[in-house]
Amino acid sequence: MPRALWLLIIGMAVNVIGSSFLWPLNTIYIHDSLGKSLSIAGIVLMLNSGANVIGNLYGGHLFDKIGGYKSILLGIVISLFALIGLSIWHSWPEYVVFLTITGFGTGIIFPSMYAMAGSVWQEGGRKSFNALYVAQNVGVAIGASLGGMVADYSFQLIFLANTLMYVIFLLIAVFGYKGITVQTAKHEHKEIEMKMVSRMNLQALLILCLGYLLCWVAYSQWTTTIASYTQEIHITLTQYSLLWTVNGALIVLGQPLLNGILKQLNSSLKVQVLIGIGIFIISFIAAGKASVFTGFLVAMIILTVGEMFVWPAIPTVAFALAPKGREGFYQGIVNSTATGGRMIGPVLGGILVDHYNMSALFTVLICLFITAIGTTLVYDRRLKLRENVTVETI
Repeated sequence: MPRALWLLIIGMAVNVIGSSFLWPLNTIYIHDSLGKSLSIAGIVLMLNSGANVIGNLYGGHLFDKIGGYKSILLGIVISLFALIGLSIWHSWPEYVVFLTITGFGTGIIFPSMYAMAGSVWQEGGRKSFNALYVAQNVGVAIGASLGGMVADYSFQLIFLANTLMYVIFLLIAVFGYKGITVQTAKHEHKEIEMKMVSRMNLQALLILCLGYLLCWVAYSQWTTTIASYTQEIHITLTQYSLLWTVNGALIVLGQPLLNGILKQLNSSLKVQVLIGIGIFIISFIAAGKASVFTGFLVAMIILTVGEMFVWPAIPTVAFALAPKGREGFYQGIVNSTATGGRMIGPVLGGILVDHYNMSALFTVLICLFITAIGTTLVYDRRLKLRENVTVETI
C-alpha cells in the first residue's frame, strides 16, 4: 500500500479510538446519568446524526472543491472545539448542543478520508476501503474497551480522553496529509450520453443506499436500545464494552481471511452485500433470544461477520460509480446514508421499546433487513453493461 494510504489508516484509527470512548455509551449516559427517557435519548442522537448527515454532504462537496487536506482540517477543528466544550459542560442541555456540533465536524472528515483512500491507490480497488474499514474497527476495539473501564470509574474522563485523541489526530493531519495530492478531474458535460450514464449511476447508488440506510437503522440499536436493555438485565458496562472490543478484534483478525474467501468465490460486490444482510438477520434473531451476556456475545460475533461483508462494499461501489471529480460527493452520500440510519434508528427503536417491547423491535428490524435485500437485488438493473459503469467485476 502507498505511504499516503498508511497515513490515512493511522489517522482513521486515532479518530475512531477517540469517538469510541463515547458513542457506545451515549444512550446509557443520557438515560442513566442525565435521567432522560429512551425516546429523548433517541432524539438527542438524532440531532447528532442529523448534523453528521449535513457534515457528510458538505464534506464531500468540500473535497471536490478544495481537496481532502483542508476539508479534514476543518472537520477536526470544529470537532475539537465541541469536544473541549463537552469536557467542561456535559450536563443538560449543554450536552445536546456540543454533541450536535461534534456530529457536524466529524461528518466533514469521513467523506474526504474515503475519497482520498480511493484516489491514492486506485489500482487497489476494494482493498483501500477494506483497509480504512479495518482501521475504524481497530479504533472501535481499543476505544470501546478502554471506554467501558474508564466510564466505570468516571464519565468525566471519557470526555477528556476523546478530546486528547482528536488533538493527536489534528497533529497527524497537519504534518501527514498536506503532502497527499489527489487528482480531481474537471467536470465534463459535453456529451449527453455521459450525462445519462452519470444520472443512472447516481440513481443506482441512491437505491443501494436505501437498503444501506435500513441496515444502519437496525445496526444502531446495538448502541441504543440494546445497550440500555443490557443494563436492565444486569450486564455491566465493562461487559457491554467488551462486545465492541470483540467486534473490532474479529474484524481486524478476520478481514484477511474474508478477503481470501471472497477471492476464491470470485463473488461480486452485490452478492457480497446480499450474503452480509442475510447474516445480519441471523444475528438479530440470536440477539432477540439472548438474556445473558454469552447470548449477546454470540449475536455480536454473527453481526460482525455480516458487517464485514456489507460495510466495506458500499463505499467501493460508490467510488466505482462516481464520475471523475465527484468522488467526494458520492462518498458523502454513502456516509450521510449511514449516518441517516444512525439518526432514525435511535428514535424508532426508542419509540418501539417505550410503547411496545424488545420483541416488537426485533420483528421490525428483521423486516427492514428483508427490504434491504430487495433494494440490493434491483439497484443496478438500469445500468448499461459497460466497463465504466458496472461494479460487478471489481
